[in-house]
Amino acid sequence: MIFIIKKITYLILILFIISIVSFLIINLAPNTMIAAGGLNPDISSEQIEHLKNLYGLDEDVYTRYFKWVKSIMLLDFGLSFSSGQSVKSEILSRLPVTLFINIVSICLIFLISFYLGIKSAINLNSRVDKVIKQFSLISYSFASFYIGLILIYFLAFQLELFPISGLHSLNIEDNGVYYYIDYFWHLVLPITVLVLSGVGSLTLYIRNLVIEILKNDYIFFAKARGLSNSVILKKFIIPNLLSPTVTMLGLSLPAIIGGSVILEQIFSINAMGLLFFQSALSRDYPVIMGLLIIGSFLTLIGNMIADLILLKINPFFKNN
Repeated sequence: MIFIIKKITYLILILFIISIVSFLIINLAPNTMIAAGGLNPDISSEQIEHLKNLYGLDEDVYTRYFKWVKSIMLLDFGLSFSSGQSVKSEILSRLPVTLFINIVSICLIFLISFYLGIKSAINLNSRVDKVIKQFSLISYSFASFYIGLILIYFLAFQLELFPISGLHSLNIEDNGVYYYIDYFWHLVLPITVLVLSGVGSLTLYIRNLVIEILKNDYIFFAKARGLSNSVILKKFIIPNLLSPTVTMLGLSLPAIIGGSVILEQIFSINAMGLLFFQSALSRDYPVIMGLLIIGSFLTLIGNMIADLILLKINPFFKNN
């Protein structure tokens, strides 16, 4: 229980620091949407002053920060500059899609990397090992947006196996099983891109871990006792792999979530990533700050869950 309390305290502290840095960076930006409105000949100075007063931009930065922190503690992220709608409602309407893409991608990356890394290490220097290692290096070196464009061109444009963009096909009814099948079918390519771009580094990491594990004396004695490879894998290799693999996966969360921002733009998926991109272009700072806080919170929660899994796997982890 003390371990969980420490983790929650750490989460709150880091989130507080992130809020300060994010707010200061946004306010140090050279221009705002309100200031850009001065370029519009149809908007008067009185209207600009009214907008500044409405969004609190006529107050000093410290007052605005503490008001903003007080608001987000009440889950009120303010109003969007662009749409005038609640920032919370705009984010919540897009959050499930982003969560679904990232959770499915993380699970697939873990399972595929775990299998390929062990397979490669057990068959060291064989053809299987060389193929997996080359695949992992290619996956590690290619940017996610480049893989996305390649898959769109060949699988969506040339072969027409998958839809190019969006979450739903045209003229599909908003109910029934076909609606959800179509929804999942639109997410196959984005999830595939995230998996292909994330599986390489983790596979190489697991491969190296297994190679080091196989060099230990207890593996030698296990083989000398006549234990089969499956028993050695189950009793010795996998238990020693779980802790460092979960740690590595937790550290990879920011990169995976950050990659989804680019992919949602490429595939025109109306989720948090695309909202962030559009808000950055329109200088919609309330939405940007809301997305930064929620994205940071989700990343910290993911790391906290990884730590709790590590605690379950290895009870001595809390002492580290």
